[in-house]
Amino acid sequence: MIFEGLFYFMHNMKKNILELIGNTPLVKVNRIDTGNCSLWLKMENTNPGGSIKDRIGLSMILEAEDSGHIKPGSVLVEATAGNTGLGLALVAIAKGYKLILVVPDKMSREKIFHLKAMGVEVVLTRSDVNKGHPEYYQDLAEQITRHTPGAYYINQFNNPANPLAHEKTTGPEIFDELKGAVDAIVVGIGSSGTLTGLTHYFQKTKPDVEMIIADPAGSVIKDYLTEGCYGVAGSWFVEGIGEDFIPPIADFSMVKGAYTITDEESFETARELLKTEGILAGSSSGTLIAAAIKYCREQKSAKNVVTFVCDSGNKYLTKMYNDFWLRDNGLIKSEQVGDLTDIISRNYEKNEIVYLKPGDTLNNAYKKMHSYDISQIPVIENKRIVGIIDESDILNALVNRKDTLCSAVKDYMSSNLVILSPKDKILDLMYVFSSGMTPIICDEGEFKGLITRIDLINYLNLSIS
Repeated sequence: MIFEGLFYFMHNMKKNILELIGNTPLVKVNRIDTGNCSLWLKMENTNPGGSIKDRIGLSMILEAEDSGHIKPGSVLVEATAGNTGLGLALVAIAKGYKLILVVPDKMSREKIFHLKAMGVEVVLTRSDVNKGHPEYYQDLAEQITRHTPGAYYINQFNNPANPLAHEKTTGPEIFDELKGAVDAIVVGIGSSGTLTGLTHYFQKTKPDVEMIIADPAGSVIKDYLTEGCYGVAGSWFVEGIGEDFIPPIADFSMVKGAYTITDEESFETARELLKTEGILAGSSSGTLIAAAIKYCREQKSAKNVVTFVCDSGNKYLTKMYNDFWLRDNGLIKSEQVGDLTDIISRNYEKNEIVYLKPGDTLNNAYKKMHSYDISQIPVIENKRIVGIIDESDILNALVNRKDTLCSAVKDYMSSNLVILSPKDKILDLMYVFSSGMTPIICDEGEFKGLITRIDLINYLNLSIS
């Protein structure tokens, strides 16, 4: 047994992190209704950088080295929704390249923090402009490349080494893992590398495989496939897939169908996957799996269907796995009662509010503000609000007496409160805001919650849309 264990350990030793890329497992979906079909998930979140994009990051850099486009000291530049950047960063670190990434500002904070922690130079740009605008992420990346000495633009959208990664690795892995018994594969379109690479592989090995497209609502891909043309793209929250143009490397020759999936469907499916299968998947994975489930349920005969857990949901904990974020963006519909309580985003009765008691210390208040990224906290006693402590109260206390953080909140809180009833009007809120105060909603004396300016903005914006 000792020698067997030593052999296993030595067999699994890797020279560097890059040797862990690929050979990801297939996992069967067991507790979600997939009709007559078996639905298999290719667990790309188990790659060392946490996503399917590790494969193309390695492939594109190796190709650039082999072709002489980059050499020691080169600067790599890329436009990315995040995961390609993480894959490139993983390889750049291992090989000693500097990396500059241009990232649209709708991307999750987790991805941006991850990239910066890896030493990447991250350039945030607008996500509300289309191709041809100087601040569009791809156009800006090209501009940075032109003005940076020794820079090389990776350009995943036109780089043949992108689909080559999936032709050489992802496709063969799926075929081998299912012993050739694969009938359909559901993919999303970002750069189109996954679709094109799998198409090139299965055209040669099993040309009857059906390629199915999962497209976020607002993207132009499905319209192009079904109508042969497309208009102006909309917007969507799902990250990494969906486009406002047709990627030049896209090969749609094996595509047999396409599904439009809304943000709500994507997020609901990903969260359901976590609850039923224990798999923490990212936002694009929710889109793919939602489309795969629809496809599976439409089939009259048994099929083996494959789709991807493209990346891990731990990159989206502050977004799609955050009920407050979903609610603020209208992606969770709350029951409406027709009064000011509809505007409250954090409800005291539902234990959604960070609060203090009068005897708590200013230090406790400061730590809660810092931890929860908030600037004011209600002070509650017996379900009734007795005051509010905010940043200015703590700042004034510290300026006047530096040892005061041990003092009680009740000695520094503001008890000059503006209380409104749920039956009051939005104009009453505006009057309170204009006086520099925060409206506090109480019903028969019991505290319901605060209404901030951003709460009202969210409410009015969602009402209009």
